[in-house]
Amino acid sequence: MEINPLNKISFSAPIIQSGEMNAGYIEFPFSVKEIFGTKGQVKVKALIDNKVSYRGSLANMGTGCHIMIIVKDIRAKIGKSFGDIVYVELEKDTDERIVEIPDDLLELFAYFPEIKIAFDKMSYTHRKEYINRLNEAKKLETCERRKLKMMDMLLKKG
Repeated sequence: MEINPLNKISFSAPIIQSGEMNAGYIEFPFSVKEIFGTKGQVKVKALIDNKVSYRGSLANMGTGCHIMIIVKDIRAKIGKSFGDIVYVELEKDTDERIVEIPDDLLELFAYFPEIKIAFDKMSYTHRKEYINRLNEAKKLETCERRKLKMMDMLLKKG
C-alpha cells in the first residue's frame, strides 16, 4: 500500500465481473477498519488509471472485503474490461455531495412538492443517476418521457 502525504491510497486491482451481469468492481486490498476506522461504507474520491475521476463508495457487499464499483461508463473511458488491471488512487470523500438539478425539473418540483420530497430522500447516487439520464437524452421527447417516468416512480415511492 502506498499512502502519500495527501492521504491518498494507491493500488492496482483487477476488474471483477459481478456474476453474469455487465457490472464490475474492484476489491479494496486493505483493511477499511484500520485505514478509515469503520467497518461500514466509506465515501471516496478516486482517480482510475490516471484518467477518470469517480466519486463513489467502498462497501462491504458480502464478498469478504470492501469493493468499489467500476461502472460501464468508466470501463469504456479507460478502455478496460473484466479481468484487466486498473491503477487506483483514492481518498476519503468528505465533501458534500450535491446534484445539480436542471431548471425545468426545479419548476416541476415547485408544482409537485411531494415529488421533490421523494427525490430528496433518495441517495446521492440515485439522484445523480436520474439527472444524468435526463441530461444524456439526445432528443427533447426522450428527455420529457424520462422526466414523466421519473416523476411517476417518485410519486409511487412518496
